[in-house]
Amino acid sequence: MSEGIRLGFSRPGPIVPAQSVAGRTLMLLIGIMTFLSCVTFGGVLLVQKSAVGWSADVGREVTVQIRPVDGEVLESNIRLVISLAEAVPGVASAHALSLEESQSLLEPWLGAGLDLSDLSIPRLVIVRLSDPNAADIARLESEISAIAGVSLETHAAWRVQLNTMAGTIVVSGILVLALILVATALAIVFATRGTMSTNREIVDVLHFIGASNRFIAGEFQGRFLMIGLRGGAFGGLAAIGFFIAVGTAMGAVMADPSSAQLGFFFGQFALGFDGLLGIAGVVMVIAGLTAITSRLTVRRFLSQLS
Repeated sequence: MSEGIRLGFSRPGPIVPAQSVAGRTLMLLIGIMTFLSCVTFGGVLLVQKSAVGWSADVGREVTVQIRPVDGEVLESNIRLVISLAEAVPGVASAHALSLEESQSLLEPWLGAGLDLSDLSIPRLVIVRLSDPNAADIARLESEISAIAGVSLETHAAWRVQLNTMAGTIVVSGILVLALILVATALAIVFATRGTMSTNREIVDVLHFIGASNRFIAGEFQGRFLMIGLRGGAFGGLAAIGFFIAVGTAMGAVMADPSSAQLGFFFGQFALGFDGLLGIAGVVMVIAGLTAITSRLTVRRFLSQLS
């Protein structure tokens, strides 16, 4: 008798088979979609972080160009520019690039190994600002304008281009992420309808014994939520492993020029704590999307049966 009572109150098995082929396939699909979503999110985050770093670094420097002019002593003009710059409030330091350093800046355009001794190469003075907001750039520009062949570059146009490029990449990444989520939702819709059709007899029996559409939809929602969580966790861990592997590889071959360019755009491929939280958030969003989409699909399917 006691065993019968215990069996009578035992929890019934799930409506959706726990190890169905459709469930495993959907879990793999969700894992792949989550991986792509997390990689996209991580790439956007890295570009955004790098853009902030670029803008901050570029904003803390101004460049004074000193061109050779007949009748002027170039080295004297360089020393004068440095002394004037160091006297301006908000300037931390000023130093001139050597002739060899100036020539190396031309190598990407003119090539290496060229004899540039016959060219009148301008010299550059790098002015480092302690506080870009407090630095009196107008005073510096006014004082050095009296020196022949001298011009000031604040890199404002370069900062605008950097921010525009970074903004374009971020917006494109968000659009790609949105498309991945839409594709995931569509896949869940088809998987849910297929599961409903496969378990049509069970649904009919539940209706016959008085189970409400809300109860049936809740059962499917719970099952698909677990599928979403497992697939999402798999995809999120794979994405974290991807960034760790790429970051390790980047550190090993950073001396290569192509790797250096990737490092310029994406930093060191280090997501940081906020990146890990973001990936966890993406996993939860996809799991929630799986549950909500399946519930809405089930309720629509059941309403068509009524």
